Order: sequence, then structure tokens, then C-alpha cells
Amino acid sequence: ATFPSSITPQRGGGGCPELSPVLALTDRFHAYLKARGASGNEEAGPEDEEEESVGNDQTEPPAKRARLDESVKEGESQEDAEEAGGEEKEPAERKRARGQNKSRPCMKPNHYEKSRLCPSVTQGCAEKCYFGSRCRFLHDIDEYMAVKPADLGQNCVLFETFGKCIYGVTCRFAQAHLGDGYQNLINTDLAKQWEGKSLVRNNLSKDLQHQLRKKKFSFEKADEYLRHLAKLHGNAVLETPCPVDALERSPIKTTGPVTDEDTVKLRLCEKKKLEIQGKLYLAPLTTCGNLPFRRICKRFGADVTCGEMAVCTNLLQGQSSEWALLKRHHTEDVFGVQLEGAFPDTMTKCAELLNQTIEVDFVDINVGCPIDLVYKKGGGCALMTRSNKFEQIVRGMNSVLDVPLTVKIRTGVQEKINVAHKIIPKIREWGASMVTLHGRSREQRYTKVADWDYIAECAKIACPMPLFGNGDILSYEDANRAMQMGVSGVMIARGALIKPWIFTEIKEQRHWDISSSERFDILKDFTNYGLEHWGSDTQGVEKTRKFLLEWLSFLCRYIPVGLLEHLPQKINERPPYYMGRDYLETLMASQNVDDWIKISELLLGPVPANFTFLPKHKANSYR
Repeated sequence: ATFPSSITPQRGGGGCPELSPVLALTDRFHAYLKARGASGNEEAGPEDEEEESVGNDQTEPPAKRARLDESVKEGESQEDAEEAGGEEKEPAERKRARGQNKSRPCMKPNHYEKSRLCPSVTQGCAEKCYFGSRCRFLHDIDEYMAVKPADLGQNCVLFETFGKCIYGVTCRFAQAHLGDGYQNLINTDLAKQWEGKSLVRNNLSKDLQHQLRKKKFSFEKADEYLRHLAKLHGNAVLETPCPVDALERSPIKTTGPVTDEDTVKLRLCEKKKLEIQGKLYLAPLTTCGNLPFRRICKRFGADVTCGEMAVCTNLLQGQSSEWALLKRHHTEDVFGVQLEGAFPDTMTKCAELLNQTIEVDFVDINVGCPIDLVYKKGGGCALMTRSNKFEQIVRGMNSVLDVPLTVKIRTGVQEKINVAHKIIPKIREWGASMVTLHGRSREQRYTKVADWDYIAECAKIACPMPLFGNGDILSYEDANRAMQMGVSGVMIARGALIKPWIFTEIKEQRHWDISSSERFDILKDFTNYGLEHWGSDTQGVEKTRKFLLEWLSFLCRYIPVGLLEHLPQKINERPPYYMGRDYLETLMASQNVDDWIKISELLLGPVPANFTFLPKHKANSYR
């Protein structure tokens, strides 16, 4: 990405030294962060800067260092060319870092916690430990406390919120609720307020998990559809009687060369309406811990939320980790789940399973996933090239669901060959209630800007079925332009990762020059939500830290409104190194992993020994 021309070097903010030209800020940027972090003083003297800048190249992201060096050399060569009366030279081609860091290190609980207390002890039933003498966890609380790491703080968010911390002595904030003899204290009055209330819905029960693993769950309606599909042998076509309003559920009937005896009556039902036209839709993100992040965006004005993409085959096998992606917080009033699969049988069965067991307002099929793992198995974007399977999946899922079915697609698979305009009318005929179109192809990923002119063309073709547009929305001006294209609403993904308060900006039609302390409070809320969701023991703390660091790899791309000459910031712009108006704002602008870790330590305490982190997604900013 290129440097935005709208960035101007600021002078003296937060005790920063007078700044050099933009491309020469690198040394002073890191020297200031190091000196300020080490001394704790608001000012870093010139001597400190010079001393700290020595050896700075070792900690600076290599690609960023190469880019800056090349830019400086390019600038010098252009100046020389201008002095000699020559023409400016084009920058040399560079290999760009794209995609995912597939080989990144994985920190497991045994990497940062040598001794763990048996859950049966925490739950007060040590004598009922399932593994007995073979249990590899500790059962002696005194022995555990002797090796337990120091607490990370004096206040436990679970105890303060719910009146009880279920993690007891294993909580990393246990001093807030431990009495004599390591007794776990309870705030009775506060705990009573939460009795019988379900804060998070759509949990996987042990009974349901057992049914799925033993293959005892009944898929009556899905089996009926699949038997009918098998009888057709591809000679008949399933079709809806007419393309009525896509928000309404229309009956499905069968036509074709089959006898009445062979015809199977598919299930008819009254669908709920999906009233989300003009709403702000938070995309189902997979990067930073879906449920806690959704709570943050919901607080800032997101109208529609959706769970992280779940793989149908894993759900049907009763995998707890996959079912966790379906969880819904009680504050989410319009919530859906997104499914991925490549075959009609698994997708239809999974739809029936969720229709009977969880509480959702809509189910979305991900036909936009570009990653190789999904694409090569025939799912995600690959379904756009497998129209027969795609039709069977949509019709099958639609026939077993009581809630609306939506579909998310891309412009196509290949970069210059758009096919969405051909597929959208078919999706409408198959019975989907809504389509979301990401304005890029699979091959493009995020290397080009979203094609909103094409999205506008598809919105006209989709009518009367609503179509939501997705791509490159980072300001209320971007959202306004999108709505003028004729779409029914907008889906926001990376824009929400970079600044989750974008929903407030759109609704209030303003640019929010949010302060570093306000942004830090947002991070604090995220960590509290993470501890509620994943737990306040060591494992929960480190999982929260991992997702916080993933999010910080996006948050560092935000350029404070008060530092911009021209508004708004564009989503594909990357800032050069710049000094913020105070130390915290400068720290949040850093694209160095070490500085992200430093922010996490301000919220979650010191990282474990030998801690490593590499972001999920590659980017030239830090790679």
C-alpha cells in the first residue's frame, strides 16, 4: 500500500521531540517509544533518542525498513534526476506479503502453565475426578498455589460483574475473591441478580453432543429432501412457483418427469421476515475473537451481527470448538450464523440441526470464502462455479429452515471475470431472502479497491430481493456513497476492525477524533469481555491476549482524525511512521509486534516466558 498524502508530521505532541521529514521518522519513532517506555517519563531527551536509536534496525519490521530505505533512495534519485533535468524513475517492483501466516507458532497451555489444578477441585468435587489416580493434574491446592504465577491484578471482572468467579483459586485475579483457606467468596446479593439468566445462548449440551457423536439425531426433514433429490437423478428441476418478495417464505414444489407416486412433498412453513434494510451489518469476522468483538461493535451501533464461519461437517460431529462459533450474547437482537460446506447432504442436515437446537434470526451460506483449504474442497467461492450443487444446497437448506436463508458471495473467482450478476437471479429463484456481495473476486483478495459500480449493477438485478454491499467502508462518506448505489444496506468488515466506532460515525454523520484514552478504554472493555467469555484463569487470559494482539494488528492502521490534512482516511492507505499527540497514541500507531505486546501487558499483565506472537494475516506493515 502507498503512503497517504494526507499525513502531515506533527510537532511536539505529548512531549515528542521536533520531528524530521516523514520518511526519516523511523529511528526517532522507535527511540521515543523505547525511551518513554523504559524511563516512564513523558519526555525523551535528544541524548536518549540517539542512544536508543542504535541497533534499532534489529527490532524494526524488515519489510517496513526496506520500504522506507527504498523510498528514501527513490527520493534521492528523483532529486538527482530533477537537478540533472531528467525524468522521475518508477519504483522497483517488490514482492508483497499476502495471505496467511500458515506456519506461525502456536502457544498451548502447557507452554505457559507448567502445573494445572484439576477442574474437579475447582468445582468442589475432587473425590469424583473421572481419571482418579491416572489424572495428570494437581489435586493439592497448597501445592498448586506454591507454583501458581502471581496474580495479574486486584480486581476480578467476573466477581465484580456476577458476584462469583467460577475459576476460584485458578483465577489470575483470585485475590479479589479468596478468603481464608483459599475459600472462594461469593457476593450473594449480586449473584442472585443473575440467577436463571442466560447471558450466552446456543451452547452445546452434553446430551446433544452425545446424540451427534452416536449418530442418533433425527434429520427427518433433511432426509426427506435428500431422498427426493436422489429420485430425480438430475432429470428434474426444483423451482419456486414465482419470484415473490424475497423477504417472504414461498412454498417449494417439484416439477419434472416424475410420477405423483415418486413426488415427495417438501416441508412448507411460514418464514419469519428479515427486516434489516438500511441497517449496519457487522461482517462475520474470524480474526479477533468473534463474540467479545461483536459486543464492542454492538455498543457502538452495529444493527446486525453474525457468528464466525462454522464448518458444517464439524458441527454435525459435535465438535465443541466449532459450536462455540454459534454462541449468541443476550445483547444481540438481530443475530445470524454463517455456515460453510460443499455438499447438499451435510449443509441441509446442518441447517435442520441448527433450526431445532439454537436461537438465530437468519442463517447465512458463505460462498465468498477465498482460502485454499475451503476452495479446494468445493466450498466457499468454489460454489459459484458449481451451480448444480449450489442450487441443491440453497433449496435444501431453505426447505428445512424456519428462519430466512441468506447468501454471501464475491464478484467471481477470477479477477477480470465477474459472474455475480448471473448467479444472483438464480439465488433469488431458489428462495434465498438476501444476498451480500463483496466487491472483489477470489483472486483479488484485498489487493484492489472494491468495485462498487458493479455492486450497484447487481443491486438492480437482485430486486426485489435485498442486496447488501461490502468492501472498503471506513467512514460515513464511504457508507453514504454505498447507499447511493441502490443497495439495501452495507456490511462492514475491515473498517470495523480498524475502528469499531465507525458505526457511531455513520449514524451520527461525523468524524470522531477519538482520543487515545478513549481507545484504550475500548481495549479494556474487550479484555473484560474476553475474560467473561474465555475465562479468567491462565488459559482464558492468554486466549484473550491472543485475540487482542490479532486485533491490534488492524487497529494500528487507524490514523487519528486530528492528524489528517484531508478527510477521510481510505482503507488501503498505510501511514508512515508518525508521532501521536501523546505517548499512548504514538504507541497505538506502532506496527511493531513488540509494541502490541506492550499494550497487551498494560491490560493483562506480563506475558509468559518464551511468549511469541505472529499475526494471522500477513501485511507489508509488519512482515
